[in-house]
This record gives sequence, C-alpha cells and structure tokens, in this order.
Amino acid sequence: MKYTAMNRGVSIGNPIANIFVIVVGALAIGASIVLGFFALVVLGSIITVLAAIIGLRVWWFNRTLRSQMKSKPARREQSPGEFIEGDYRIVADDRDDE
Repeated sequence: MKYTAMNRGVSIGNPIANIFVIVVGALAIGASIVLGFFALVVLGSIITVLAAIIGLRVWWFNRTLRSQMKSKPARREQSPGEFIEGDYRIVADDRDDE
C-alpha cells in the first residue's frame, strides 16, 4: 500500500527521496538568491554608469551654454524713437497702372 501526504504525490515512504528533494530544493533556492543578487549588482552598475554619463553630458552642455551667454554681447533694446536706416529698390512692379 502506498502512502502519500496531503501535498499531491510527495511520498512519505522513502526517506532518502525526501532528503534528496529537500537538498535539491534548498540548492535551487540558494542558487536563485545568489544569481539574483549578482544580476541586481550588474544592473545597478549599468544604470549608475549611464546616469553618470548623462549627468556629465548635461553638465558639459550647461557649462558651454553659460560660457556662450557670457561671451555674447548683450543686445541693446531699441527705444521707440530710434530708426533703422536702409536702402531699397523695387525689382519688379506687377501692379496694374490705372
């Protein structure tokens, strides 16, 4: 007669098989934890390096932008009384003379 536990098909009759199942299960859980930790470390390192590269690029862009703003002379706003002088010439007259 075969005895089974309440957990679907786990045999109670063979203690060596039970120990083997426990050892293999513990090794699988341990391997999953170790591999998960190393995957987390690798992913965290990649994210940190990418964040540093993006931060350095933003800093460099802001630095060049500030230096361009300092070196460029300030535009003088025109007051309403000033005029801009210039010459013009009519190239073609397409209007009908009436």
